Amino acid sequence: SKERLRDSVNYLRFAQTEGGGWASYEPSRGPKWLEQLNPSNVFGDIMIDYPYVECTAASILALRRFQEAFPGECDAQIESAIHRGKQYLLAQQREDGSFEGSWGICFTYGTWFGIEGLKAAGLPLNAEPIQRALDFLVGKQLPDGGWGETAASCYTRNYVHAESGQAVMTSWALLGLIQGGRGNSEAVRKGAAFLITRQNEDGSFPRERKTTLVGPNEHPTVELESLIGSLSLAQHVIPRVGSLRLIRTWA
Repeated sequence: SKERLRDSVNYLRFAQTEGGGWASYEPSRGPKWLEQLNPSNVFGDIMIDYPYVECTAASILALRRFQEAFPGECDAQIESAIHRGKQYLLAQQREDGSFEGSWGICFTYGTWFGIEGLKAAGLPLNAEPIQRALDFLVGKQLPDGGWGETAASCYTRNYVHAESGQAVMTSWALLGLIQGGRGNSEAVRKGAAFLITRQNEDGSFPRERKTTLVGPNEHPTVELESLIGSLSLAQHVIPRVGSLRLIRTWA
């Protein structure tokens, strides 16, 4: 209902951090020195919740969707929150145009969200930050037409190519490029063709490299959603890109 959606908007406004970004479940509310009390021998930076590119982009998009559905409802507060979120995203963009992701590996994932977040925040597609992000993705496309990035990117905090294209990461790059206005580009044509060739006869896609550092690839539904979404969008912008077989299994 509208009332429940308004409650969600109010929560997002509450959860926005002082720096304009959004963390995973609450505003950051503790000093950095709390990390010295971290009892884990495995995970770093877990004592307080930090803002993330992905969470910020998703929150901006949610606020914008509410505003579009209910014009005039909380407009001033929503615009203020979106503006602060946009400033956070712009501050996170690297010199090479990329955004560092935290919930997926790594710059491919983060840059997709960065593009969508800036677009939802009102930046025109020809704006320099969006164009730099798009150029970054195009520059990382592999000769086979796909995109592939290894977990080493998360450790080194620099893009590390996989030996070949990976289906899920290719879908992330395609989603970013299409949402950024380059759906009819040669890079997207090659990426869509790569995905089609990677699909198995039963409609599934092969398991490949890890796509997240949270654990093993235990999010097949999310991965599958990215794959279907990217090919679906590609079919709308590229005539005769190829048909997507019904996916019956995901073993």
